[in-house]
Amino acid sequence: MTADKTGPPPTFLSDLTLRQLLSFRAVAQEGSFHAAADALDYTQSAVSQHVATLEATLGVRLFERARGRRTVALTEAGRLFLRHVTAITNRLQAARADLLAYAAGELGTLRVGVYASVGSQILPSILQRFALAWPGVDVQLSEAPDQGLLDGIELGSIDLTFGALPLPAGPFRAEELARDPWVLVVAADSPLAAVGAPPPVSVLESLRLISFRATGAATLLIDDLRRRGLTLDFALRTDDNMTVQAMARAGLGAALMPLLAVDRADPGVAIVPLGLPPRRIALVWHGERFRTPASRAFAEIAAAVCVPIAAELDAFGPAGRAASPGPPGGEPAAR
Repeated sequence: MTADKTGPPPTFLSDLTLRQLLSFRAVAQEGSFHAAADALDYTQSAVSQHVATLEATLGVRLFERARGRRTVALTEAGRLFLRHVTAITNRLQAARADLLAYAAGELGTLRVGVYASVGSQILPSILQRFALAWPGVDVQLSEAPDQGLLDGIELGSIDLTFGALPLPAGPFRAEELARDPWVLVVAADSPLAAVGAPPPVSVLESLRLISFRATGAATLLIDDLRRRGLTLDFALRTDDNMTVQAMARAGLGAALMPLLAVDRADPGVAIVPLGLPPRRIALVWHGERFRTPASRAFAEIAAAVCVPIAAELDAFGPAGRAASPGPPGGEPAAR
């Protein structure tokens, strides 16, 4: 024997509309169709139609309607249904608030490109401040050589990236954050460690050099030096800060490094200032795409964090070697 099944068909959810649910909820809350229509800014006939269609779709009466009275009361089925409708409409309102917050940049993901020296010396303070100001935004970091990060900006897989000026041709916009001086890092007992003033740039021709391989700033500098007619001899080019400095510490060459990449607390090396154009650190974004408020806020925080760091980098000179060990910005060097 087959039981007699009653109630709405399995596909009834596709027949429900948000207007019907909102009308039902308003009538339940206001106690009358007239008051619900005023609350929703609907006509009373529209509210009545929404509720009637909802009752027909569900196959139950949701309200008791007394003759001669304008007020209505929920049936037992109506009270049961109201709990679900309240949860549904509350979730929809929460979804709307989330989407508005996302559009305002208060939620979502911010994808930031970074390279080693910036990642260790500048980024932690930026992320700390940004997390306090924008707790709903998840910052995802990507580390790659400069060109790879710029490719990410152009393709849209990265929202912001740290980079070096000048930028190659492309849809890029940038804000300069700091000027990082190039220095020679040599073993502490090297004759260059006793030099009291920046040596002439021509000294580079007499040294076995160690430097970076894939960074745009290093490539720009080395290309500029060669355009000046200098012949440079590299013992090693790598993109690992620790390896570059360790080779210099061992006396295997002089490391050509930007100051931010140097562990200034290392007693086994000396830092020799050079009269070379500094590495110009910038924050880069796509100039033809919408920038969220969170993206703009990240750039503002980065600029603020870099003010004291930039001042310390600008002040670095021969006396900097005798100053208290520690990287610009006063934080311990990290790898």
